Amino acid sequence: MMVLEGLEVKGEEGSNMEIDIKEKNDNELTCIVEDVDVSFINAIRRICTVEVSTMAIDTVSIFKNDSTLFDEVLAHRLGLVPLKTDLEAFVLPSECDCEDECPSCSVSLVLKEKGPRVVYSGDLVSAHEAVTPVYDSIPLLKLKEGEEVELEAIAKLGTGLEHAKWQPTTACAYKYYPLITIDDSCEECMKCVNECPRNVLEYDESENKIIIADIENCSACKTCMNNCEQSAINVDAVENKFIFKIETDGSLSPEEVLKNACDILNNKSEKIVAFCKEGAKK
Repeated sequence: MMVLEGLEVKGEEGSNMEIDIKEKNDNELTCIVEDVDVSFINAIRRICTVEVSTMAIDTVSIFKNDSTLFDEVLAHRLGLVPLKTDLEAFVLPSECDCEDECPSCSVSLVLKEKGPRVVYSGDLVSAHEAVTPVYDSIPLLKLKEGEEVELEAIAKLGTGLEHAKWQPTTACAYKYYPLITIDDSCEECMKCVNECPRNVLEYDESENKIIIADIENCSACKTCMNNCEQSAINVDAVENKFIFKIETDGSLSPEEVLKNACDILNNKSEKIVAFCKEGAKK
């Protein structure tokens, strides 16, 4: 079990919050978060979804499109292509001093192809090596013999508050950490084991009793409780402990999304504290 480094978010009683990673790959992250309440973990979820910036195609100039696909549909498809994002290399357009697009806030991607062929996201040629399609195999349009497409797309940083195309997460959710207790009145009738839809419970022959095999997979549906005639099993939740899951579209890693969300929440908190202190002085 690893600890996600670089976080300075404070939990209850001012202690630094540590996030224990249970599972992770390039696009998914599952972790255990303790010592925070539901309002905090829900704030992190919402910020991960709609306030962490990513790159997405915002404007498209189509010079030639002989395909059967309308220009508007093609532009919409381009906007939904996930782009790899380097948050240190670019700023939001609202934070840039330029009057028009510049290398600090935008990237040009050019598409120029001739049929017959299927044009994919990987055919987009980016002016910046750090901003390229996450997946090369997304079909954009189909060109027949003699048909051509030529366009320039401008990608910018944005947030999900503006449009869903800037959301870095495809899924982001949390649940309370389950707490299952089995008391001595259990007669090992196996009904709870057989009825559990997620195989959370097992019968241990060596100890001759029912054990909890995979507690983190419990959805708290309480099917085991409802089928226990002795009322020997109880399903509850651990207070201030959560299982948090993030899945991204590949534009940012799950760790980047979570770290940036915590930084954003910290900044919001500092502004509120500063505002309250200023108001107290008056």
